[in-house]
Amino acid sequence: MREIELLAPAKNLECGVAAIDHGADAVYIGAPLFGARAAAGNTVADVAALCRYAHTFGAKVYVTVNTLVFDNELDSARQLLTELQEAGADAVLVQDMGLLALTSQLAHPPYHASTQTDNRTAAKVRWLRDRGFRRVVLARELSLEEIAAIHRDVPDMELEVFVHGALCVSYSGVCYASQYCFGRSANRGACAQFCRLKFDLVDADGRTIEHGRHLLSLKDLCQIDRLEELMEAGATSFKIEGRLKDVAYVKNVTAAYSQRLNEIIARRPDRYRRASRGRCTYLFEPSLKKTFNRGFTHYFLDGRRPDIFSPDTPKAIGECVGRVKEVRPRWFTVAGTAAFANGDGLCFVNGERELEGFRVNRAEGNRLFPLKMPPTLKPGMVLYRNSDVAFDRLMGGRTAERKLSVGMTLEATASGFALRVAADGVGETLVDVAMEKELAQKDPRENIVRQLTKLGGTPFECREVTLAPEDFAFFIPSSTLADMRRKAVEQLLRAANGPSMANDHRSGAEMTDGRNDNAPSPDAVQAGSEYRQHPYLYNIANAKARAFYEQQGLTDIAPAFEVGGRVREPLLMQCRHCLKFSLGFCSKRQRQGGDRKREMPWREPLSLVLPDGRRFRLEFRCNECQMNVYGT
Repeated sequence: MREIELLAPAKNLECGVAAIDHGADAVYIGAPLFGARAAAGNTVADVAALCRYAHTFGAKVYVTVNTLVFDNELDSARQLLTELQEAGADAVLVQDMGLLALTSQLAHPPYHASTQTDNRTAAKVRWLRDRGFRRVVLARELSLEEIAAIHRDVPDMELEVFVHGALCVSYSGVCYASQYCFGRSANRGACAQFCRLKFDLVDADGRTIEHGRHLLSLKDLCQIDRLEELMEAGATSFKIEGRLKDVAYVKNVTAAYSQRLNEIIARRPDRYRRASRGRCTYLFEPSLKKTFNRGFTHYFLDGRRPDIFSPDTPKAIGECVGRVKEVRPRWFTVAGTAAFANGDGLCFVNGERELEGFRVNRAEGNRLFPLKMPPTLKPGMVLYRNSDVAFDRLMGGRTAERKLSVGMTLEATASGFALRVAADGVGETLVDVAMEKELAQKDPRENIVRQLTKLGGTPFECREVTLAPEDFAFFIPSSTLADMRRKAVEQLLRAANGPSMANDHRSGAEMTDGRNDNAPSPDAVQAGSEYRQHPYLYNIANAKARAFYEQQGLTDIAPAFEVGGRVREPLLMQCRHCLKFSLGFCSKRQRQGGDRKREMPWREPLSLVLPDGRRFRLEFRCNECQMNVYGT
């Protein structure tokens, strides 16, 4: 029996509560400092409030402290980890290895290795396990076979995989383009989204291959139809990306994935169970196409596949609603089955391969009247809806509730009455009241059940009330019944919330910041040769991290890119996305498929060029199936 966890994002406390209500088994949220989404920080008080709410349902709260920490911030980081322990956080996601040494004697929540630690191989996962990490967030680029191989090699390590949301084109943690171009470090939570910009692709002779296209912008990940395969591969936590997304996104995506997991587990109850408790009731039908998306991809789950990127636009496309049928000066018609509403946001890719959008001023069936008619709209064009007014209005209201089922038994005792309440997954509580027994003048059952089951405003719902003995005929004042119910609920809430899951932490002694003579050196567990050529990839930003790597046997130690680890032509990105493959000139694929090798008509090296003229050289490491992006 394996526990399966749906992990949802929380921009703030409201989003975190909504995620729990809509079926999340865990949420991840940013702290006031050191989160990889600097714009999504929260107070420790809000983190504590979210922990109390989540723990009622056996759900967990993970806090992101996954940026690089500078020397002058180490004391603040230590204080924050102590406060998060006291707040009840169940784990902390970290990137900076300096935190292991910093907190070696500190009580702190368990550490999860953020995807920012570049987790591509079984060797790296095993190394992190041996350093004391409880869980690893795997690189988004891994295939199903690669995930399964890691699980086979390191079966005692929890594996967290991304299943939905935005994709970074570079392996996480080793992207320095934003820092290099704009002074905004992705490793410090301030990514400027370099990969969503327009580029020209030019060859060594200056010939333009592609002009003004979003060549590094990927579609969004969607694995909702592949969850069972991921479970079989050994993944236990399924992560939805989106700590900058609004509450409607969190509600819709969490509900969709939670329902799909429940369907799978209903077929495999002997094999899997959900990691939290409670039953969710939904007041809407989830639809992933109706919230922000750039089009969907399985990315590399099945190995390298075409059509994983979105070169026409980095913006949300939404759902396809048909094709333009007829265009008139003030209106047009749509061929399709979609229903439209006044205010809907529609878009299309025009003849210049640019995404163009507009609002519907008035909808009369499939005849639409824009406020201003797009001059480039032509019959036959595919139309998308990226803002659905009716759905947005629905998502702005009450859309779900989550309840714990309880059974109640009211029993006559020698001294009065006892109310026994048992909650699924929580336990049982008993409330006694001493009073004289008085026979009721009429059957008391209806009033007793009505008073005991008034659980509105609590996380509980009553499935049954049993009276003992069977011929129970005693009068009990409604106020007494209400008081017994209230005390029972208070006791159950205390039982559900404590002791805090955060007390089950790895102590400082269990975190291994010292050298193990039998352990491999850090350079032996990294994928590829770039770490040896560009040692700033280890992201050593403070003295504690430097001491950690020295103790681990790393000899070529250099400071992080953000604190001076520069070279003349820096490696800015390592990408599994390959433009040579996308253009149809992958020699490796031609060889494997038996195709006759096509000679590329352009002379390498190829370069990406921004509109302001800044140039970035591309290197194609075909033996590693990787594209590197260099600053020049």
